[in-house]
Amino acid sequence: MPLWKLIGASIRGEEQDYTRIPIKTGIVLLAVPMILEMIMESLFAVVDIFFVGRLGEDAVATVGLTEAVLTIIYSLGVGISMAGTAMVARRFGEKNYQRAGTVAFQLLLVGLLASLALGLGGFLYSREILGLMGAETGVLEQGTSYTEIIFAGNTAIMLLFLINGIFRGAGAPHLAMRALWISNGLNIFLDPLLIFGLGSFEGLGLVGAAWATTIGRSVGVLYQVYHLVNGKHRLVIGRQNLKVRWLTLKKIIRISIGGMGQFLVDSAAWIVLTRIAAEFGSASVAGYTIAFRILLFSLMPAWGLSAAAATLVGQNLGAGKAFRAELSTYLTARYNFIFLASVTLIYLLFADSLAGIFVQGEEVRTIAATGLKVTVLGYIFYAVGMVMVQAFNGAGDTRTPAYINVGVFWLLEIPMAYVLAVTFDLGTLGIFSTIAFCHSLHALIALWFFRKGRWKFAKA
Repeated sequence: MPLWKLIGASIRGEEQDYTRIPIKTGIVLLAVPMILEMIMESLFAVVDIFFVGRLGEDAVATVGLTEAVLTIIYSLGVGISMAGTAMVARRFGEKNYQRAGTVAFQLLLVGLLASLALGLGGFLYSREILGLMGAETGVLEQGTSYTEIIFAGNTAIMLLFLINGIFRGAGAPHLAMRALWISNGLNIFLDPLLIFGLGSFEGLGLVGAAWATTIGRSVGVLYQVYHLVNGKHRLVIGRQNLKVRWLTLKKIIRISIGGMGQFLVDSAAWIVLTRIAAEFGSASVAGYTIAFRILLFSLMPAWGLSAAAATLVGQNLGAGKAFRAELSTYLTARYNFIFLASVTLIYLLFADSLAGIFVQGEEVRTIAATGLKVTVLGYIFYAVGMVMVQAFNGAGDTRTPAYINVGVFWLLEIPMAYVLAVTFDLGTLGIFSTIAFCHSLHALIALWFFRKGRWKFAKA
């Protein structure tokens, strides 16, 4: 089938048996909607910071500090979604679709309870959280209300991640793509309206950005739930699935712990790095935040491509085809390498111009541009590493990446960043250099463990 027809089929969402169709065909069918999904996510991140940047350094710093803490919630949502992708993919590989619906319902229960508990705590202690992150007085005065609203609406954030993971495991990435396009498309539309106002409506400033995010993602979740219960897909949550299954919950928690661990470790490291950047003032935090919003624009599609490996590994292991699962991973890694190598060249050539789009101040623009040039030096390694991690997660082996994260991000990255930034007085340059080195090392270690092959025997 020609490539353009494959792309069209992937966007339309034709259901396939990914344990039998050609592997390259499967990668395209899965990766295209996942990439488009992540492009919209990264586009939102860039557009959001573009509008918020017009409100000044304190507003950008507020978003950066809040998101650093919100990554804990993101981590839980993505961690639970890993269990969803692995377990639903395994059931689809076994052709046990009714059990897949039961798994999906148990996942929703876990995600809902976790998000409510975390959201309440974040809402009640928003000002204290910003203070602990090193926020300056201006940030505290302007940003507390923003942080309160974001935490109050975190259930939508977590469920959006979680249900999209379920859709990917079922081989229905087109539904995940559409949910995120609806969510973030509405978010982008509401951002300038609620921030700056229109006509007699004066706008809400930074608080408007929080409401845009909350409303957009809530609508996206409503779309997801509709497709989980409408009975038009092989994955459906029906009345027969609406029972608490303790053994399934136990397995979800077991797999989720490793997934949560991966992102909690990574998130905690990012929080500490943001806190180190805050030592050098709001301009440093703003430059750091802008650099990573721009980097996300390229990393999100790469994550979308690498996510195809998780579905292919999970479904093929369910069908008893371990070699096919391994080959799928290596082919996906090759494509990801080519993509991020191209992106590296673009950032090295145009970093200053890209940073200048989002900020006017010379100091912040210089910091952001430096961050782009230095961080992308590790992209070609990261391209392979993120695919290996997705393959582990798709197999249900979420603990191996978690252990790697602890070793690299906690035992090496945090102390190394502090020494370079503070002790050697390199500031944000020390932080960016540390990130490039440590993520490259992380990728090489993940590849080494993948080649050992123990992931083939994981239970999901």
